[in-house]
Amino acid sequence: MSDVLLRARDLTKRFAVRGPYRRRTEFTAVDEVSFDVRLGETLAVVGESGCGKSTSARIVAKLMEPTSGTLEFDGEDITRATGARLARYRADVQVVFQDPFSSLNPRHTVERILMAPLDYQGIAPKGGRRAYTRELMERVGLNPDHAQRYPAQFSGGQAQRIGIARALAVNPKLVICDEAVSALDVSVQAQVIELLRRLQRESGFSYIFIAHDLAVVRQLAQRVAVMNKGKIVEEGPCEEVFRSPRDEYTRTLLAAIPRINPEWDRRRRAAQ
Repeated sequence: MSDVLLRARDLTKRFAVRGPYRRRTEFTAVDEVSFDVRLGETLAVVGESGCGKSTSARIVAKLMEPTSGTLEFDGEDITRATGARLARYRADVQVVFQDPFSSLNPRHTVERILMAPLDYQGIAPKGGRRAYTRELMERVGLNPDHAQRYPAQFSGGQAQRIGIARALAVNPKLVICDEAVSALDVSVQAQVIELLRRLQRESGFSYIFIAHDLAVVRQLAQRVAVMNKGKIVEEGPCEEVFRSPRDEYTRTLLAAIPRINPEWDRRRRAAQ
């Protein structure tokens, strides 16, 4: 049996835009992108803003239809899935968005937010809604006694944990993290990354991790795909890409990672 959970082939997305003198033209945001996501692995898709990585993620999540190309999930073609098959796919593939506050309904309590995916799927949690809410909150490191609070009563890191708990509510096979830590402070980033790693070890699901920060990617991913101008320009095992990048654009991204001056680091350690 194949260990490939998701197979994307030649995904293309074009948007109609108006050029000079109101002439209609097309902009290609994603250009024949192909990749696989294996069972239990993390694939990072990296690149600068506007390279097409988030558009690719939205196509995979079925939040946007491709202009052309195919998607196969768990051995089944779901490119044009509708009805019950689409609803089942949306349970299997969940998204954690970049800004937790804009992705959480400010008028809903945490309990209502976490139960929304189950309501959509028509699932009644075993043990009741309140017990399942407490279980989800404990799983992501939140105080279950805060289930009746609203998103605005939480910090950014806590709100992102709510978003992660919501994604896990329907036991997905694939979680797409679209810049899920880029809006957080560095110390909170580290906590959320460790949480994502622990949850994957416990449940065995796969990640597509969208990011522009290669330093963050290195902590989480087994494989990395580098995007530039709508295309994947390099793909491979994470350590291999970091150690010997083949594409010039990848080398440029790696050169932009902040590094500690070795002499400064030695002096800091000597002073401790």
